[in-house]
This record gives sequence, C-alpha cells and structure tokens, in this order.
Amino acid sequence: MTRPLLASVVAGIVALIHSTGVTAAMPTPEPPRFDATSFLLVDFHSGQELASQDPDMRVEPASITKLMTSYIAFSEVKKGNLSLDEQVTISENAWRTGGSRMFVEVGSSVSVENLLRGVIIQSGNDASVALAEHIAGSESAFAEWMNSYARDLGMTGSHFVNATGWPDPDHYVTARDITALARALIRDFPEHYELYSEKVFEYNNIKQYNRNKLLWRDESVDGLKTGHTESAGYCLVSSAERDGMRLISVVLGTESENARASASQSLLNYGFRFFDTRRLYEAGEPITTVRPWKGAFDSLDLGSQHDLYVTVPRGRIGDITVEPEVADQLIAPLQGGTVLGELHVALDGERITSEPLVALRDVPKGGLWRQLVDEIRLLIAR
Repeated sequence: MTRPLLASVVAGIVALIHSTGVTAAMPTPEPPRFDATSFLLVDFHSGQELASQDPDMRVEPASITKLMTSYIAFSEVKKGNLSLDEQVTISENAWRTGGSRMFVEVGSSVSVENLLRGVIIQSGNDASVALAEHIAGSESAFAEWMNSYARDLGMTGSHFVNATGWPDPDHYVTARDITALARALIRDFPEHYELYSEKVFEYNNIKQYNRNKLLWRDESVDGLKTGHTESAGYCLVSSAERDGMRLISVVLGTESENARASASQSLLNYGFRFFDTRRLYEAGEPITTVRPWKGAFDSLDLGSQHDLYVTVPRGRIGDITVEPEVADQLIAPLQGGTVLGELHVALDGERITSEPLVALRDVPKGGLWRQLVDEIRLLIAR
C-alpha cells in the first residue's frame, strides 16, 4: 500500500471512531452460558463468530431443516421456475405427514405462497412435503437438491434426507452450517425474508401462531425458525437488527421453549452490547494501488468485490490494522475482477478476516516502447 493511501485509511478509521462517538474500549466479558447441545452467534455482515459452543458438532435439526426447504423454494421463484401464486395439488403422501401441520386437505389446490407461510409460520410438515414434491417430483429427489444447495453454500457438516426435519440418523446439521444458511436467506431473498417475522397465519379456518417467542419479546427480532423433536430438543435460529448491526443466533438442543428463547435472547443481547460492526470499504472502492508492468497504465487500483465489514469488541475499531498482500510483479494484460492479492485485517496482531483484492479495471498491454522499457527494468530488478 502506498504511504498516502495508508495514511488515508488510518485517517478514515479515526474519523469513523469520532463519528460513532466511541472513545474508549471496554472489557469484553465471557459469553453467556446455558444448557444446550451447541450454539453459535455471528454477525450477519462480517460473518465473524462472537460466541460459540461446539458449533461443528453434528446434531439433529428438527424443523430448522425447513430453512433449507424455503431457501430452495425462494431460489426457484427467483429463477422463474416457480411463482408464488402457482397452485400445488396436495398429494395423499403430503396430507398424511405427521407432526406439526398446516392442515391442507388431500386433493386440494394451495398456492405456493400459502404453502411457504405454512412452512415458515406454522412449521407444517405437510406443507413442506407438498412443496418438495411439487418442486422436485418427490421428497427424496428434493433431499438431493437440499444436499446440492448445502454444498454450494459451504455447509460441509450437514446432510439432508427429508424436507421436514423428521428424525433420521443420516439427517443432521451443525450450528455453523445453519448460520451460513441463515445468512444466505437474509442476503439472497430480502423480498421474502419478511415472512419469517409474521406472527400468525390462518389457513382452513385454523389459526396458528409463530413459535418464535422472541418475535413478541424483542421488536428487533425479525426471524427465523424454531424446531423441536424429543431427540433434538428445542432449537431456535433467530436474527435481530439494531442500529444497522444484524446478528444471527443458532441455539440447538435446549430443554424447553422458554429455554431456547431465553438462551437466544441472551446471546443477541451479548453481541449487541459488547461488539461493534463497521464497514471498512465499499465494494469497488480503491484500497491499494499497484504498478502493472508492461501495461497501458502506470497504476492499477485494487479493491474488494464486496462490502468489507469487521466486527470487534466495542470501542476497538480504532485499533485494527489493515495490510494488503500483493504479488511483486504484475504483468499486463490484466483483467478487471481478477484476484491479485489479499487484504488482511488484524486486531492486536491477530488476524480478524481476510478479503481478496481484485483489479478494479482492465489493463491492456502497453505499446512496444513501454513493454521494452519495463522488460529492461524487470531484468535489472532480478
């Protein structure tokens, strides 16, 4: 990084501290502890882990599974392969599905939108199977889709065999994978995410209430999904946004509805109370400048393809350091968007996150004279 640009970065961070009114760091206490099989708290924007217990343990997800069921349905809508007003004929197989239900009737036609509400708000197993069959032809085929989507989302510790979360030894997830799925739902489908905050849905003259108690207790909470079986215990994936900071909490395997709600609330409060999330750079913003040898230009800006966020203990934004790592000799032609380095962000010498640095424009080859002069300079440098 050039010295003027580095100075600009430092000045920008200092200005950010003053603008937020944060003047001093406070001690960060240990995360809350409670009786659960596993849990994980992450920041939505940065993806950084703020509190955890066995986040990579494979566990039974129960109806948390339906996050993937709805993710696939939303994906099909976005691709134009499915519409919200499309009618689904309820099979006898879907109608006979046990557990929590939307109470659809065999042979009836139900819109995709109503089925999604049945899945998300009422946690209907019948609605989940109906959607799976309509999208993929059968629930088993849909499960293959689920595993394909899981691989694409980096959910390396999960495996699905059904669309409902019905107990099966080969049906499992990890808390870390579920946070990745929840982040993807919020990021990829903001136009549909509001369904997770709806508190009540009535279908077939049967009114059912969203089992996520935090929707009533905390106005900043706007999703996502509950789950429960005898073997899985009580589970809750929740998300909340306060002052532009969004957190996602995954709590798996507690002993009661109140326990999962209280544990999730304590994690969210902990994250909002003791951490700050800030955007360091916007997508496409120049972060460092390099020389493209044998190119038509003397300089090339590198930046991130995505907004770059960091999450640090409250009051410590000003203590972070940023350091670009770029190859010594970059030879034109160079294509915009090509990864040419990496930006490392650290706190107290410990790396927080890294982000690929990409070329922000194309650099074609320079003229013959420029190429000859740079070739000589490179030979001398060697």
